[in-house]
Amino acid sequence: MILSIPNNIWIVLALLWTIPWKGAALWKSARNDQPAWFIALLLINTLGILEIAYIALFQKNKN
Repeated sequence: MILSIPNNIWIVLALLWTIPWKGAALWKSARNDQPAWFIALLLINTLGILEIAYIALFQKNKN
């Protein structure tokens, strides 16, 4: 089944939103030596919600 144009637009917008958040969260979890977060962020797709929560609330401080 071929997706209609409006569905394709939603998919593209979701990808453009998710990929930068996922990349930043994965980078920060790897640099902060948090392998459990890295695996969770890699495997669970929440359209950026889990990634934003990690960056805002759960990453280790650099202090």
